[in-house]
Amino acid sequence: MSRAIFAVLGLLTALAPLGHAQVPQPDGAGTVRGALPDRWQVSGPECPAAPTFQVHEYNADLYILRESGCSNYEKPFLYLLFGKDKVLMLDTGAGKTDVAQVVQRVITAWLQRTGRNTIPLVVAHTHAHGDHISGDAQMRLLPRTRVVALAPEAVQAFFGFKSWPEEIASYDLGDRVLDVIPIPGHDASSIAVYDRQTGILFTGDTLYPGRLYVADAAAFTRSIQRLVDFAAKKIVTHILGNHIEEARTPYLDYPVGTTYQPDEHVLELDRAHLIELNEALRAMDGTIVRTALRDFTIWPK
Repeated sequence: MSRAIFAVLGLLTALAPLGHAQVPQPDGAGTVRGALPDRWQVSGPECPAAPTFQVHEYNADLYILRESGCSNYEKPFLYLLFGKDKVLMLDTGAGKTDVAQVVQRVITAWLQRTGRNTIPLVVAHTHAHGDHISGDAQMRLLPRTRVVALAPEAVQAFFGFKSWPEEIASYDLGDRVLDVIPIPGHDASSIAVYDRQTGILFTGDTLYPGRLYVADAAAFTRSIQRLVDFAAKKIVTHILGNHIEEARTPYLDYPVGTTYQPDEHVLELDRAHLIELNEALRAMDGTIVRTALRDFTIWPK
């Protein structure tokens, strides 16, 4: 090897640390990270006398509550998002539960950890169906708590929509801005919520690993296109819905009424699932046909 080549290699070796110093370190695209379980605690095969919620800390300011199937076979997911000024709770569950006590414990622990005495709680809903609103009466009894009414007009007024469903509203929890996207079609009051902090898109019963019931075909189709257009310009780390009805086996869902789901699908979906749903709806051209896809099924209602 010539002296010239040795000289070049030496120069490159000397400059290598400078090159590494100039390369920016990965930062997760600026999102606040969190963790989801590979498996959720499932109900059964035997049910305890007093079933309750599984509480999962995604990160220090986002908690996911999964209702036990021993309380109600729907086993819905509820979400608590903490900002500096207020907490937003999405949905209150199905059947008879101790949801208010569970939420109080989570909020109390958060306050103790952050050195605060109190924080207002706002309870909103991804939509108005019974398996997502059963805890409303309990929640209304909690101090410093506001429960948003269920009618579409009440949802529009609370979030400040001037043009429903075309407009996207923003809602600030205090250094934590959420985008609220109208997505009627499953229910007239359905909304999706995008958390700019974590990059999570909460989609209620409109998209999740299970049976997507379509009540209004035209509205549902437009809503999914609206979500696709919105998500195209955003970082989407996860899409989190309200249920798991699919098994880990592709194209297989648990029967309606199933309490014990030992091999259920993960909760999280992603942008590809949203695009897949949109393409399937466009192919239906306004007439919803029951269609099984790998991780969810489209159902006319």
